Parts: sequence; structure tokens; C-alpha cells
Amino acid sequence: MKGERKYGVIAVALALVSVAIIWVVGLGEATEEVVTQEELEKSIYSYVKLFDAVAFNVNRDYVDTLDPEELIKAGIKGMMGALDPFSVLQDVKAHDRLMEMTEGKYEGLGMAIGKRNDVITVISPIEGTPAYRMGLKAGDQIIQIDDKPTEGMSTEEASKLMRGERGTTVTLKIEREGVKEFLEYTIERAIIELKNVPYYGVMDGGIGYVRLSKFSKESGEELRDAIKDLKTKNIKGLILDLRSNGGGLLDQAVETANLFLGEDKLIVYTQGRSDIKREYFARGKPVYGEGHLAILVNEGTASASEIVSGAVQDWDRGVIIGNNTFGKGLVQRVIQRNLPPDYFLKLTVAKYYVPSGRCIQKPEMERPSSQEPEEGSDSLVVSKREIFYTKGGREVYGGGGIVPDVEIEREKYRPIEYNLERKSMFFDFAVSYIAEHPNIPKNFEVDDQVIAEFKQFLKEKDFTYKSALELDLDTLRRHIEDQENSEVFAKVLKDMEDLIQEEKEQEFDQSIGYIKKSIKRDILNNLYGEKAYYEELILKTDPAIQKAFEILTNQEEYSKIVSYSGP
Repeated sequence: MKGERKYGVIAVALALVSVAIIWVVGLGEATEEVVTQEELEKSIYSYVKLFDAVAFNVNRDYVDTLDPEELIKAGIKGMMGALDPFSVLQDVKAHDRLMEMTEGKYEGLGMAIGKRNDVITVISPIEGTPAYRMGLKAGDQIIQIDDKPTEGMSTEEASKLMRGERGTTVTLKIEREGVKEFLEYTIERAIIELKNVPYYGVMDGGIGYVRLSKFSKESGEELRDAIKDLKTKNIKGLILDLRSNGGGLLDQAVETANLFLGEDKLIVYTQGRSDIKREYFARGKPVYGEGHLAILVNEGTASASEIVSGAVQDWDRGVIIGNNTFGKGLVQRVIQRNLPPDYFLKLTVAKYYVPSGRCIQKPEMERPSSQEPEEGSDSLVVSKREIFYTKGGREVYGGGGIVPDVEIEREKYRPIEYNLERKSMFFDFAVSYIAEHPNIPKNFEVDDQVIAEFKQFLKEKDFTYKSALELDLDTLRRHIEDQENSEVFAKVLKDMEDLIQEEKEQEFDQSIGYIKKSIKRDILNNLYGEKAYYEELILKTDPAIQKAFEILTNQEEYSKIVSYSGP
């Protein structure tokens, strides 16, 4: 009886929570039928009563002894699972982790994650963190964390498993589009310092560049200061890099957009099922209201970053360059009413819309398992998207995310490249090379001698990997063994192995550009920090930055894409 009384108290508390949740979320899509407040409450209470009755009977009669708290949490988890991936009941620790992201420091791997098609997915690795250095990419699907499969796991649970004390390690099993095998990364946790503006500077030719990595409490102010400093250097145009910026605080997105858009211009509005429309306008004079502007985006550009790039595009204020953005346009609110003091309900209450009326949120696309997308393809084809119009009359596309004005071909990685990254070969070689070669200048180049030393280093480390053809050959070999025809095909298999080894040697040469760039990246970072990495490598070789520079320095080409008369 004591256990049942304990359960009864918890069940009543759950009923109150359920009422609060359903009151906000509703019972489904709106219909033309008018439902009175009394009818709605009766419906809510009837379902809560059903839940209470089922839970009570399960607790009383189930074959095994149950923990009432865990039973209730399972029920709440099921309720949240019927919503979107970002709605979740948090305990104090989970809530504190959420707050850490806005404060600027935590211990873990350094990446934003979310759910796509019910799979834990990397939205964006944070620059300079262990996840970034190991080569994790936006879109990577996390299949397993240490020995725990992520199927059915919430993003909160996954985040909790990946965070931990610096110096400890966690192993992730990754599925990457276009790669046939699972990739396994063993990553050492570290203190993650979340920089808003890791770098800004002026390129040759007078084009300013500023990298904004996230939207936390001080991001708008830091970006304002950076742009003001760049303007004192008489820049002729500005590149704002929002690639792999997973977003953050809404007010900082509004403040950031206001740096480029004139007073009283609409930046974004939110709309929920309660029909309360909240509009956010630029409130002050722009810091960079005139002058050519390019914003760089990619598949890791999400949430607040999409608000900024969408607003700039809709007002014809600048050119958006890169790849289709992530498409996270759901507004969450932290609710605590009717909840115990150590619980917080993070609930999606609205969607984001940019000035043209486009919804940022990308719908979940159901795809039959037999129908795989082409490598690098987007889940929504532009030709099938709804058309909207900018303030200047240009066509832009809805359907989720921001479609860039100028598309950059997505970087494709060969097996040798991502295996060198995930096994830390570039990082480890940089440490070894610096120890043996003191006084490396900031402008050094990776020549044939450095490559020869790198090859020797790989031999000493017994670096191995399997190419795509090797994986196919493994499959073929298993089929032959199953048919008991190994002797018949022995020579053929041996010849194929020899050809594959030749191909792997050629793959190193085919990837020589990537290898040189990666060696230089890690040596510069180790010796001179991020500033040198940007100035000596990123600004000089990055294809998206080079394209932005080309457009910003060509008045005719810039005007073909966007025409703007001022703030």
C-alpha cells in the first residue's frame, strides 16, 4: 500500500504536468470545428484519467517490481517523443548544460547535435574543439556512443553521454553519407571555450572578413566591435562567415541582423498555433548599413544563423554564398509552471519565419530505405520548393532552410582523408615535426620533403585504412566463401588485391592537396594559433571565401545578384 500511495502522489503530479503540456501543445491540427473551453478541458482530463488508470494498474499488477519515478519518466518521454526532437523534459543538470551553451564554457567534445529522421545527427562541430580536430562533419549520424546504441535516444541523453571530465575519452560510431563502412572515433574530452568571434581581419584587396561561430550572450556586441574595427581600415566589402554556426539566442540573432539592416526593418517573426504572432524589428542604426556584403553558409548553418542570413537575403542587403542551410526553425521556451522545482520543460511553441514569409524549419523527409539520395544531394529539390520574393522582387525558395544565391560545390572526402583525420595523423605529425624542426616560419609551405617525412611517419605508426574498393572486395570474398568456391576464385581475388593496393597508393597522390593543407593547418595552429591558421591558409585557399572575394570586388557581378539602395 505504501508503494501505491507513493505512486498515487506521483501520478497526480504527472496529471497536472500533462494538463500543462497538452494545454500548450494542443491535441492536434486545428480544424473548422469550434471546441469550447469546457469541452477541451473534459477531453484533456479524460485522457489524463486514462493515462493515470493504465499507470496505476501497471504499477500494481505488473510481473516485476517497478520504480514509480522511472515509470512516470518513461510515460513523459513517450509523450515528448510524439512531438519534435527539441521538446524535452529536463532535470536540473540537463537545464544547466543548456545554460552553459549561452555562458561560453563546458567540458565535452564540442559539437551541436540534433535529430534528423529520428537519428542523432551532428549539426556542426565547433571550431577548434576535439570534435572539429578529429574531422567530424555536419550531417554525420551518431549510431553508437561507447557501447550504447543511440536508436530511440533523445538528444539530451546523447549529450549527457558525450560530455564528461576533460582528459577522459568517448568512442563514437559514425555513419557518413557516401561512406560504406561505419567510422569509429575515439575522442578525448576537453574544456570547450565557446568563442563568438574567433577571428576577423582584412584580406588583400581590402575585403573584410569576420567569423561568427555561435550566438551567445555577447555575440552581437563582439561582432559589432569587430566590424567597427574593420571599418577603420577602409574595407571595400565584408564577408560574414556563418558556416557551421549552429545558432543560439534569438535576441542575438536580431542584434546581429540589425548590424546590417536599417531601423524598423522586420528581421524575423514567430508564429505558434495560439495565433500569437511576435515580430522582431531592427531597433537601431546599422553599423554596416552600406557596402557590399556576403554571408557564407553551409549545411551546419542553423537556427539563429538562418535568421540572419534569411533576413539579409529577403531585404536584398547582401549575397548568400555556400550550401543549403540546416533548416532548424523551431522556437523553444523553457516552462516551469506546475512542475517540481528541479524540472524544466523545454517546449517548442512556435516556428521562425523570415521577412518574405518563408518558414526556416525543414520538414522531416520520409524516404524508403531502398531509395538512397545521390551523394551531396539535398533532401528537398529546389525545383519543388515554394517560391517567395525578396523586397526587391527576387525569387527565393521556401521549404525549410536558406537556399544560397550562389552555390559552392560541397567538399567530398576520400577514404584516406577522413581516416587520416579520425586517427589524428595530421595532429600527431604536427607535434612530431615541430619537435624536430624548430623555428618554423609562419609562412612556411608543405613541400616534397615534408610529405616524405609524413609518409615515413605513417609507416612508423602502422597507419592503415580500407578503401571503398576494399570494402566491396570483402563483400565479394564473403559471398565466394559462402559458395565454397574460394579455390576457383583465388587468383582473381589476389589480382584484385594487387590492383587495390596500387589504387590506394594513387589515392595518396590524388589527395595531396588536402594532405598538404591539413599538415599546414595543424602546424600553424600548434605554433601560432588560430590567427595564423586563418591568415595563412583559410583566407588564401577556402573556395567559398575566394568566391565571395571575387563577387565583392566586381561591382557588375555583385549587382547582377542583388541590388540595394541603402539602409
